[in-house]
Amino acid sequence: MTLTLPNVLTIIRLVAAPMVAVMFLYFTRPYADWFALVLFVLAAVTDWIDGYLARAWKQETRLGAMLDPIADKAMVVIALMVIIGFSSWSPWLVLPATVILFREVFVSGLREFLGDTAGTLRVTKLAKWKTTCQMVAIAVLFSQGVFEHYLGMSAWGMDQQMVADIFEGRVEDLQGLRWKHAAMEWAGIIGLILLWIAAVLTFVTGMDYLKKAMPYLKDEP
Repeated sequence: MTLTLPNVLTIIRLVAAPMVAVMFLYFTRPYADWFALVLFVLAAVTDWIDGYLARAWKQETRLGAMLDPIADKAMVVIALMVIIGFSSWSPWLVLPATVILFREVFVSGLREFLGDTAGTLRVTKLAKWKTTCQMVAIAVLFSQGVFEHYLGMSAWGMDQQMVADIFEGRVEDLQGLRWKHAAMEWAGIIGLILLWIAAVLTFVTGMDYLKKAMPYLKDEP
């Protein structure tokens, strides 16, 4: 087992995955949202860095090939669980998240079943785009939580009439309620659009892997 710098970065990303959820156990919001967002983005960046370094330095190892997809799946699955857990369980969020979670479990099961022949399910370019889209979508959805809670903090102590007057322009917006609300709304919309795109790519790549695995799933005559 070779412990190269790319492998170390992959291991750090793997450890960071559960820490995204831990942030919400030890910190109040919006600080937990901030910490989770920064941690997730840094981990996502290392996904590109460790792959680039492994290829550039010719340090591609079996350990890295095994850990890299596990770290990616752990980051996505845990982050989606956190986002759904703190959401209103909107079907527009739950449905694409369910497709993504099901596919990750399904493909992992296929690889485990195929064993030595799992090389037929090598990561494709489309699968890499799928992972990138998933991570960007999740980062944007985490930012929605940040804007939402700063909006709530800014409106603390105001009654509904005061908030309505600010949004309708009858009272000066000294706390920036309007731009925080707009940022929250747009982050939610963009995050959901990206998540649905990721879900479509997830479904397509899952079907591609199933097609490649079918010859190995047939019973011997």
